[in-house]
Amino acid sequence: MTTTAAVPLWRNGDFRLVWAGQALSGFGNGVSQLAYPLLVLAITGSPAAAGALAAVRALPHLLFGLVAGALVDRWNRKRTMIACDLLRALTMATVPAALLAGALTAAHVFAVGFAGGVLYVFFSAAEGACLPNVVRGDQLTAAVSAQETAQSACGVVAGSVGGALLQVSRGLPFLVDALTFLASALCLSFVRGDFRAEGAPPRRTGPLRAEVAEGVRRLWGHPGLRLVALTAAGLQIAVSGVALVAIVVARDSGASAAVIGVLFSALGVGGVVGAVLAPRLRNRLGLGGLLLSVLWCQAALWLLLAFSTSPVAIGVVLALFTVSMPCFGIAALSFQLEVTPDELRGRVGTAFSVLIWAATPVGGAAAGVLLDLVTPRATALVFAAWVVVLAAGTTWTGVLRGLDAPA
Repeated sequence: MTTTAAVPLWRNGDFRLVWAGQALSGFGNGVSQLAYPLLVLAITGSPAAAGALAAVRALPHLLFGLVAGALVDRWNRKRTMIACDLLRALTMATVPAALLAGALTAAHVFAVGFAGGVLYVFFSAAEGACLPNVVRGDQLTAAVSAQETAQSACGVVAGSVGGALLQVSRGLPFLVDALTFLASALCLSFVRGDFRAEGAPPRRTGPLRAEVAEGVRRLWGHPGLRLVALTAAGLQIAVSGVALVAIVVARDSGASAAVIGVLFSALGVGGVVGAVLAPRLRNRLGLGGLLLSVLWCQAALWLLLAFSTSPVAIGVVLALFTVSMPCFGIAALSFQLEVTPDELRGRVGTAFSVLIWAATPVGGAAAGVLLDLVTPRATALVFAAWVVVLAAGTTWTGVLRGLDAPA
């Protein structure tokens, strides 16, 4: 299915359905995000178990990401997304059901977390490939921005809603999450077509390994896409350390836990602002100009964080970090969708995502090790130096400046 008529983005009924479904399920995810570790803590009393649950939920991205991309390029993407939503609703609903029966165990929660992670990997692989078949090419950046705006807005309110629901019942956040998955599946069921371009080559049935390799080769063989992916992964290493460094800097400056919590509300607000600004900035600066601007901006923000001594200054720096993050992510994703043939979008998209997921724990671990060895200021300066090297290297290649040219 391809949308070719000159219909404004928000008058495109199929896009509105896709957007609404993802906004609903994103809200449900945010509600249960807080409930997961608190439920495990209540069952086991072990912070280590709560931390292990986070790792278990993230593990499917590394285990199945590339395979999921190859399979959704074979399958009907719309049916895949609906099936994943329905299965996520079912697995999530088992948590309140087990609580009601007095039979919930930590192993049950871990199994639900892992299964949800697997289903999310397949869902997001299909979702990432669907937008170019719902909106026109010149609307891709705005469409990605609209989805990111909804996700960031959900992040602002979903945590507090989840906390309030937990006060009523431990199972209520999971029930709400299950209902949002059902709502998402219902929205998708009304979308026309199967999220595949008209005239696309027949679905392949050859060796899966070869199809996975084809997606990786496409990502690595396109000079612009390869540089964007490597730059995004490099930047993710630094971004993954921001929260921990900011917490320690704020604590050392005398901020209480309550004040630190307020500071981190800037993360959600900044994400909304950045997602709204991204299309405008891309139009003004061009894709390469926007990506380079974010790199140099984040290098400067790390320097500001290193020398911030008040909670207000730290909050401003965090807000600016989270304004710039979606600007880079939205521009990078829209470029990847623009230059990738429809029959390869699932595989190239998941190859791109696996790079980011692999970089995320590296950044978090590096921040923790550095904070143990040196001062928070020195840690921030190390990350600043890393981003400066990254920005200087990408600027020197000159490749990013030409990304707005036809691929």
